[in-house]
Amino acid sequence: MSKGTVHPLVSPWGRFGLYSYFIDAPEPAIVDTGIGSSPAEGMIPALEKLGRSIDEVRWILLTHGHIDHLGGAKALWELTGGKAKVVIHEADAHLLRSRKAHVEEYVNGRSRYLNAPDGAAAQTRTTQAVISGEMEPSVLVRGGEKLSLGGDVTVSVHHVPGHTAGSVAYELEGAAFVGDAVQIHGAANRFPGYEDPDAYRSSLEYLRDVLRPERLYLGHPYRRTDGREYGVELDHRQAREALQESLDIEGRVRAAVAGYLRDGLRETDSVYSPFERVAEELAYQGDPTLDPSPFFTTLHGYRTRFGNA
Repeated sequence: MSKGTVHPLVSPWGRFGLYSYFIDAPEPAIVDTGIGSSPAEGMIPALEKLGRSIDEVRWILLTHGHIDHLGGAKALWELTGGKAKVVIHEADAHLLRSRKAHVEEYVNGRSRYLNAPDGAAAQTRTTQAVISGEMEPSVLVRGGEKLSLGGDVTVSVHHVPGHTAGSVAYELEGAAFVGDAVQIHGAANRFPGYEDPDAYRSSLEYLRDVLRPERLYLGHPYRRTDGREYGVELDHRQAREALQESLDIEGRVRAAVAGYLRDGLRETDSVYSPFERVAEELAYQGDPTLDPSPFFTTLHGYRTRFGNA
């Protein structure tokens, strides 16, 4: 097994698999941690098949602060005997430090559009169930750092905000681990999810034009416009295609929202209210109430940025 080799680790979560990546290095790393049960149920057996042990891991690299990526961080850190360094961007660090921060994010964002009186309580229960614990990160990054995994294995950190304020890409020998920073046409809900549309677009352009990864490792098997899934490991051609398609889709969403906001938002009886016309224009027929509600998260981002909050 050569140094710097990457191995996907899949952990179960209901009908979904959550993806983490093991980087074989003198100081082994795992990128993203799934939820609280993922280290024991997914990572340990996967590493055993590789002839490796979870207590060898010395770096835990978090691409962003959502629960399905950092929920297992404390559990994994404890399984390493507290020897692993936990890395996260400073803008998402509050989501590692506090379960309550996840609930506040929900209340201040997508809950405004959901008819869910018990939504905050449900979010609180979810954070208790799937986040293994609150913790202080070992290393805060801003982008531009280089992390040595021992020997000649180095990971470069690139700030790629948009999906969240603290989303990062970890670059290793031409490969980029981007978490959820490249949404294409969304995952299960078939709508791209991002908080800040301008930052998201700029990050996609940066990944396409500057970083230009030879391999792209995604946080989920995102979908093309026709609904077919990409895998989570993309080669250079697929990576460029996915980045360009993500930009094209963002452009279509932006145009639809901009026209609607000019005319003024209107509440309706639609489940997509107040963005019913946007859903119609984009031919979106998914269920916008399914957590994490990318439809409302994304459109709220445009509404906030375009000054119609």
